[in-house]
Amino acid sequence: MDVLNTSTVSEFVLLGLSSSWELQVLFFMAFSLLYVATLVGNSLLVITVIADSHLHSPMYFLLTNLSIIDMSLASFATPKMITDYLTGHKTISFDGCITQIFFLHLFTGTEIILLMAMSFDRYIAICKPLHYASIISPQVCVALVVASWVVGIMHSMSQVIFALTLSFCGPNKVDSFFCDLPVVFQLACVDTYILGLFMISTSGIIALSCFVLLFTSYVIVLVTIKRHSSRGSSKALSTCTAHFIVVFLFFGPCICIYMWPQNSFLIEKVLSVFYTIFTPILNPVIYSLRNQEVKTAMKKLKNRFLNSNKAIPSHHF
Repeated sequence: MDVLNTSTVSEFVLLGLSSSWELQVLFFMAFSLLYVATLVGNSLLVITVIADSHLHSPMYFLLTNLSIIDMSLASFATPKMITDYLTGHKTISFDGCITQIFFLHLFTGTEIILLMAMSFDRYIAICKPLHYASIISPQVCVALVVASWVVGIMHSMSQVIFALTLSFCGPNKVDSFFCDLPVVFQLACVDTYILGLFMISTSGIIALSCFVLLFTSYVIVLVTIKRHSSRGSSKALSTCTAHFIVVFLFFGPCICIYMWPQNSFLIEKVLSVFYTIFTPILNPVIYSLRNQEVKTAMKKLKNRFLNSNKAIPSHHF
């Protein structure tokens, strides 16, 4: 920890997405709406799954956990960015910066493993349906979720330990709206090429390897579905298509940011906004629009809520 003593930077300045006042007002309004929509959409999905007994299955258990991670991913930096637009205070302490790096990698690392668990669930359901109940038991589901969080914690700890060994002795302007290693390490007083190799060998290769594995499993699943053309297989195709869209939207920006850490700041900003703000809101939209079971359960929940509201006045008269 002696290395930390060489860091003279006590805080970083987050330059945000733009210095234009007009654009900042636009971003404030857009991201405030998106953040609220993310919380409402994912909460609604979680409540729907819990309230409807027909959705008490491994796939929906994993989906509720995905929604919880998405709300967390949307919350690690977006609320600070929104309040920064209001107050004009755009600095973050060194400890705050390290905390953001920790939570970013915790939630993204956990989501990667959870998406793989969801892919494994669909693979067994479609390719080995007779063994599904024995392989994907409630205990296995809980174990998969716990494993995803354990891997997420281990991954984020490795990133934080690495970040703490960096020496910051001058520049402190982070050209983004949150702290992450690809932008922060370029401010360090060491050779960035070696750091770039570290970035690629950990986050980049992990993300790319997982994506290739997921893509392969979805190809196998889609080929299996094509062989069995029926009503059940069309439902399976719809579910798997939704899964793959979510996987592609999440992994695409991650792979670009971490495989090529020397990207232009503009590209990194766009990609960062995409997977920290847009992807968390897209997940509930994609799953609810493409999944008939979720749509039916949401209608039932809405009708139950409306009927309970109608019943309340009748008690008073």
